[in-house]
Amino acid sequence: MPHSITRAFITVGAVTTALALSAGTASAHLTVESPGARQGASTVLTFKVSTESDTANTTKLSIQLPGFKSARTEPLPGWTAAVEKDSSQLVTSVTWTADPGAGVGPGQFRRFVLSASPLPEENEVSFTAAQTYSDGKVVNWDQPTPDRGEEPEFPAPVLTLTEGSDAHAHGDETSSAAAEGSTTDTLARGLGAGGLALGALGAALGLGAAIRSRRQ
Repeated sequence: MPHSITRAFITVGAVTTALALSAGTASAHLTVESPGARQGASTVLTFKVSTESDTANTTKLSIQLPGFKSARTEPLPGWTAAVEKDSSQLVTSVTWTADPGAGVGPGQFRRFVLSASPLPEENEVSFTAAQTYSDGKVVNWDQPTPDRGEEPEFPAPVLTLTEGSDAHAHGDETSSAAAEGSTTDTLARGLGAGGLALGALGAALGLGAAIRSRRQ
């Protein structure tokens, strides 16, 4: 094999490895997901946390919330969840704590699920968080991510929201389309039933005419 081709394969392999390593580092960050989340609506938030220590477990995760009227945690075996409210009875934080001997081990990740409402009337919402390890180390995920430039080491998870008015409009369009489809389907069924009835009547008249002609 020519040396130039060999060097090309080596270069491609090195680039692929670098991309894989960078993707792995990015995916290790604390993230939040909620597909289709829209302003002013209720949603289910999924926080994904990875243990980045080689020797300790993640034993606690505390998330700061924007002040929800309602927040409910999904039962998670081996963990206890607690929500905190302010003087206005708005939910301001949720904390998951591992039972003794439990936790997220090195090289592992876990998802923490929270049902909350309503989402703020903003384009995006940031959730600062604190990740506690079994050796006492605390990692604060609270750094803002700039629009341009290098990503910070411990970025706060951010959720992008769609506008509530647009979401309602899409919902109305969907409902209208569904209603129109239902009306069309009903009309088609009615016409089909009418056609069958006319066909049966025509057959009966034809049979009667045939009987009368035989008698004559």
